[in-house]
Amino acid sequence: MRILYLLLVALFLVVQGVAGQHFIPRPIDTCTTQNGLCMPGICRRPYYWIGTCHNGYSCCRRFVEI
Repeated sequence: MRILYLLLVALFLVVQGVAGQHFIPRPIDTCTTQNGLCMPGICRRPYYWIGTCHNGYSCCRRFVEI
């Protein structure tokens, strides 16, 4: 009977830990975190190159004058 209580506590801890996680974790897209867009080829005006996207495209951001 005591082992049933221990199994119940273990099950509760596992379920509680899984509750905060996503079922399908997404990879972090660094281009969108930098407010960029993935474009095939090179970046044309008014955009400038800030990096490379996960699919090999250019990560471009719009040029804004202050």
